[in-house]
Amino acid sequence: MRLARLTLVLTGVALSLLAVPAFAERNLVPTLDRSFNVCPDRPAEPVWMQEIPLRQAYQRVLVQDIYRAQNLERIVETGSCDCETRFPSWEAAEAVFREVHASDERWEMLEASDGYNGRANTARTVAKAICDAAGNW
Repeated sequence: MRLARLTLVLTGVALSLLAVPAFAERNLVPTLDRSFNVCPDRPAEPVWMQEIPLRQAYQRVLVQDIYRAQNLERIVETGSCDCETRFPSWEAAEAVFREVHASDERWEMLEASDGYNGRANTARTVAKAICDAAGNW
């Protein structure tokens, strides 16, 4: 009798736990719209980056890494974190990619991404402090 009661209780607990995620999932509404709390009018990535084939996604990642490093370094250099400084057009990052990296092999682009990430991480702490003060982080 005691084993049957324990089995019944455990079954009830298990079923109630399964119901919670299903209920929570029903409240989620997937969307492809991007909205931001900070600097909502950010420029979109160039179309060619959005349409890049999956096998060449490392190229898109490299341009994103260049963009991030440039922007964080610019914030530190200027001491300003207005939206135009933090999220400028993608032209400068695209230019660096085309002039310096477009003909690189995949492994060279991956190494370059690591370098740009290092630069961004070096500037991040100071840039974050500047942007926090401006309310743009």
